[in-house]
Amino acid sequence: MTPRFNFLAIAALLLACIALPLVLHDEFLIHSVIMVLYFAYLASAWNLMCGYVGQISFGHSVFSGVGGYASVLLLTGMGLSPWLGALAGGVAAALLSVAMGYPTMRLRGPYFALTTIAFAEIIRIWFENTDVVFGIQLKGAEGLSVPLVGTSWAKFQFESKVPYYYIILGMLVAVMTITWLMERSRLGVCLKAIRGDRDAAESLGINPTRYTLTALAMSAFMTALGGSFYAQFIRFINPERNMGTELSIDMALMSIIGGQGTVFGPLIGALFLAPLAEITRTYLGGQFAGLHLALYGLVLIVAVLYLPKGLLHPLQQVARRLMARLRGASAHRRAAPSSGSYPVAGGAK
Repeated sequence: MTPRFNFLAIAALLLACIALPLVLHDEFLIHSVIMVLYFAYLASAWNLMCGYVGQISFGHSVFSGVGGYASVLLLTGMGLSPWLGALAGGVAAALLSVAMGYPTMRLRGPYFALTTIAFAEIIRIWFENTDVVFGIQLKGAEGLSVPLVGTSWAKFQFESKVPYYYIILGMLVAVMTITWLMERSRLGVCLKAIRGDRDAAESLGINPTRYTLTALAMSAFMTALGGSFYAQFIRFINPERNMGTELSIDMALMSIIGGQGTVFGPLIGALFLAPLAEITRTYLGGQFAGLHLALYGLVLIVAVLYLPKGLLHPLQQVARRLMARLRGASAHRRAAPSSGSYPVAGGAK
């Protein structure tokens, strides 16, 4: 596929997304689309480090929780705008990621994954069992509600869901653009080298710890912004929903199944898995709690066995074949002579 075709396809997709609320007026459907974009955003944020380094983190939900709690607490306690609270939460999550990541960067494979789960669960359990810390009301497992202060962009509250749709769409475009730029930067090249062969990359003068921690801090910052958005959109936050391992699994699986280490893979994974999770929770959540996680595991097994590069790879192959056929048909039409250009048998008299 040519760069021009890619640009036109992306522009058409973006225009379609911008126009969607103009034709979709059902609030429930808009809410559902917002949640798909939200999970696509989180999966893309997870992909910034884990997808390009090849380290699987099941503790990223803690960064989402830190961002959400920061924006809510700064709003309720100090009246600070959630936009500024989201930035403060992003910085806090980035610092926490460095503190968590530095002692674990030399771990590989399942050891790194298990360590991230342990760190995240320690922090989640602490939040669940802490009502007040330094005079700040965390309310433990009960969680925090965002008070209604009226329609205001500064307070991140609106009468309809459409503004939330455009906000999360803009956030998703931003994180995908950052991923695209990172791919083409020195950081992206070094991360791919570390993923290919960490020891070989280190022998070439690449510092794996420094580059991986940089990517992890970026990933944590962006994940925290997503957590802040979710807290203000739902207007409620608690440790189980915003810091649970289930959310980390969602991020990881959507990126892996869509195609980790790519710009559009997390989006494809979210478009496939987010509706599946919502359907299973709605129809099977009462009698078969946790069944969607079993379905996730089944989908992951199938993806690893038959689609090791994710869903994006076969979709790209199909698109290339269609483009090749279209170019071939176009070339055939240009090469075919017109009806009046065939020679007359026996020559002209």
